[in-house]
Amino acid sequence: MTITDIDSLEKELVQRLEELENPHDIIKAPELKMLMASIKEQPKEERATFGRRANELRQKLAARAKDLEAKQATENVEPLDISAPFGVSTNKAAAELPSGLPAENGTLHPLTTEIRRVVDVFTRMGFVCEESRQLDDDYHMFSSLNFPPNHPARDGYDTFRTEEGYIPPAHTTAMENRVLRAGRSKLENGEAIAHISFGRVFRNEDADVTHDHTFNQFEGVYVSKDANLGMMLGILKDFFNEYYGEELRGKTQPGYFPFTEPSLEYQIEKPKALGGNGKGGEWLEMLGCGMLHPNVLSEAGIDPTKYRGFAWGGGLERLVMLKYNIEDLRLFESGKLTFLREF
Repeated sequence: MTITDIDSLEKELVQRLEELENPHDIIKAPELKMLMASIKEQPKEERATFGRRANELRQKLAARAKDLEAKQATENVEPLDISAPFGVSTNKAAAELPSGLPAENGTLHPLTTEIRRVVDVFTRMGFVCEESRQLDDDYHMFSSLNFPPNHPARDGYDTFRTEEGYIPPAHTTAMENRVLRAGRSKLENGEAIAHISFGRVFRNEDADVTHDHTFNQFEGVYVSKDANLGMMLGILKDFFNEYYGEELRGKTQPGYFPFTEPSLEYQIEKPKALGGNGKGGEWLEMLGCGMLHPNVLSEAGIDPTKYRGFAWGGGLERLVMLKYNIEDLRLFESGKLTFLREF
């Protein structure tokens, strides 16, 4: 077999390829196998050229076979009518399958709706809002927030770690150092840092009616030359009054967080809409808060002798559970349509 024979063989095999039920079978054609075997029989001075032409033909046939198989696959598929209800098909085989969910308009998840409401309240107060990260590092999760290495306070934030050492954050406070560093120019221009972070957090928790390994938090931080507890308590009171749509009393009790000093837990009077008696005396703990620890300000490059700040953080699910009298936290991540349709 010579190089001239390859041209005539190519025409023959291409024509045969178009007629095969399984185009890839052309690679097994006896003529092609014979061609490849004859490479070593060529004169030494022609062997390289002959071998290159033979391989080019084989690759060309393989590529053409692949294209034909793809074309055949699409020709045998019934076009999908994306406007048809889910689970409805004129294809006989598909019609024999169980019908899918009814084609109804989708809705926002209740947590998405409530996050938007929280963000709306704080942006109207002048805060800038930003979604938190879902993967972070030890520095932002602990070290930048005044958690010394091996300090027992880290045990209260038992979370997960990747093999590379990254951390799915256990609280949105992991955004705080970034927020403070980014806001230093505002302080130098006489403005305040007023920022809200919100998003998913993760903890190594056994799931029950009040705990889950995945939930949402919202976190506020405010820094200026004259920030004080009175300002913080006023902001929190206005937020809860707006969110629950009624005038609510608030109070604090001592707490502990490494990143605030003093640290407080903020409580509100149980709203009437949630079964409150309207006479007072029934209190619900809503979030942790306090004045930013000087070490946290210093770590972010802010002089704690010139500026002061406060921060707060709480679980979004707790807000929503109280607002709608939901008894089981796990329902939010369950995907149960009977629960979601209530919203």
